[in-house]
Amino acid sequence: MTLNVTPELGVSLEDEVGKLKLPERAAALAKTVDKLEEHGLDVTPNEDDKDVATALATSYAQNPDKTSQKVTNPKAATLTPPSIRLTNDILTEFNHSVVESSKQLRNLVTNKLIIESENPDPRVRMRALELMGKISDVGLFAEKSEVTITHQTTDDIKEKLRGKLAKLVNPDPVIEDAVVLSAADIDIDVELGDFDDE
Repeated sequence: MTLNVTPELGVSLEDEVGKLKLPERAAALAKTVDKLEEHGLDVTPNEDDKDVATALATSYAQNPDKTSQKVTNPKAATLTPPSIRLTNDILTEFNHSVVESSKQLRNLVTNKLIIESENPDPRVRMRALELMGKISDVGLFAEKSEVTITHQTTDDIKEKLRGKLAKLVNPDPVIEDAVVLSAADIDIDVELGDFDDE
């Protein structure tokens, strides 16, 4: 059933709900799950619920618009309450974590590299040390390039340009005469060396 909110514009409630992004839809559905839980619904997730929530969150991370379009009202209605809650929790954490914990992630990666630098395998140990050296704060292996800027006046640049253009327009007529050699003038043994019969 479609409810027309503003008939003159042709906008319906169903159209507006269809445009929801997955995090907004999951948050709205999770509020319903919270109400149902208050009235005794068991929302303990099983492995299938975890798999569904993980798949939705992963798909959303890879392509938010496409995933949001795929999770329509009929498809959302097939989700179990635990999978809805897990999806909402993952998406909420995902949205906050990306912004808030980039420093924590940097620290985590650095700490893991420090642990790997003690690995008994020399290849793993060397790679961990190399990656730690590339951290911007350390900068041991950072490739640096120096740029030298030579300041010139406009008149200097114009003069250089005129000189180059003049050489292109009026090249120096340096033409050398060809040297003609006859076959008698060339000693093949001297030019190519002696060849043995073998």
